[in-house]
Amino acid sequence: MNPPTRRAPGPARGVGAKPVVAGLLGALAVYFALIGYRGVYLLQQDPIALKVLGGAVLVLPLIGAWVVVAELRFGAATARLGRRLDEEGAPPDPDLPRLPSGRIVRDAADALFEKRKREVQAAPDDWRGWYRLAEAYDHAGDRRRARAAMRTAI
Repeated sequence: MNPPTRRAPGPARGVGAKPVVAGLLGALAVYFALIGYRGVYLLQQDPIALKVLGGAVLVLPLIGAWVVVAELRFGAATARLGRRLDEEGAPPDPDLPRLPSGRIVRDAADALFEKRKREVQAAPDDWRGWYRLAEAYDHAGDRRRARAAMRTAI
């Protein structure tokens, strides 16, 4: 039997991430194309207000593409660190007790978080501790702080 492997923090379970990402990228490409078409259409209109609006509409797909690329890079870096921890033989987080709804019992998540927090305080320059702290934040349901800790690990 293979040892359990790490997974990036987040709720995704069951369906692999690659097909979901591919589907979402396809949907975004269609959306960006439609928005771009409307922006070009508005640029071709006579009133200056519509031309300005068309230019602003064309900026939206650029901002969206930048956000998508940043998120994909973050996800790839997170996965890379998780694989590195697995290769180093670091044990994954313990199997925490869950409620019937599937959520992790809050007290168990809080205890794990305190342990991971002490590890980071003991070695603040070690990315491994920050990665594990991000996992603990994720188990506790605090996605914002989980992402911030993961950025520090990266």
